[in-house]
Amino acid sequence: VSETLFILAIPFFMSRYGIKRVMIISFMAWVLRFGFFAIGGPEGFPVVFLVLSMIVYGMAFDFFNVSGGLFVDQKCEPKVRASAQGLFMLMTNGLGASIGTILAGQVINHYCHWENGYLMGDWQTCWFIFAGYALVVGVAFAVLFRPKKG
Repeated sequence: VSETLFILAIPFFMSRYGIKRVMIISFMAWVLRFGFFAIGGPEGFPVVFLVLSMIVYGMAFDFFNVSGGLFVDQKCEPKVRASAQGLFMLMTNGLGASIGTILAGQVINHYCHWENGYLMGDWQTCWFIFAGYALVVGVAFAVLFRPKKG
């Protein structure tokens, strides 16, 4: 449901705030999502944070992937558009996801361990590390990304 609502909101956000701000919003949504995972839990009030993380996911994922794809579509000439879209998907959902998985695995292996068939450990620290990483990437994007007008 969250993804559907945020996909429908993309045209409004893109026309009102532009691609750079929409992408920054997506990075900050990832920071929130991972932060909510860190403070959420299976018991009591913290479950609210897990539900909030599910709501924020639509903004985090769709604002990045769909808005990024739309930006590539708008900025590329028709003859290279398909290749540019493929490169965007490769870099984000292929290479980027693979590198992220390897690095996240290293963080988890450092802070967690197997016990009686369950992965136990300091998950809160892991999620805060992931939130910090998303924040650093978001700030770097805000500083380095300068789309051409028009």
